[in-house]
Amino acid sequence: MPIYDFKCTACGHQDEVMRKISDASTMDCPSCKQATFSKMLSAPSFQLNGTGWYATDFKDKPKAPTKIEPEKVVEAPVASTADTGVTATK
Repeated sequence: MPIYDFKCTACGHQDEVMRKISDASTMDCPSCKQATFSKMLSAPSFQLNGTGWYATDFKDKPKAPTKIEPEKVVEAPVASTADTGVTATK
């Protein structure tokens, strides 16, 4: 259950109260017993500090660079004119 800050608008009493999210936002003040004890707008109860959680937990790990090998040049055999039956003329 979350903890909320409450303040009475009648007497000014302020306190932290653990309540369900679905509970009403106003209730009886423990100090003056009037129905004016209501939720205050406050900061969340947790904080994310530092370089922390995203960089270490969910971010993709850096990939190692791949080694690029030089291309191997394969020379195609040159057909001679004797093999093809074509005669060379100038």
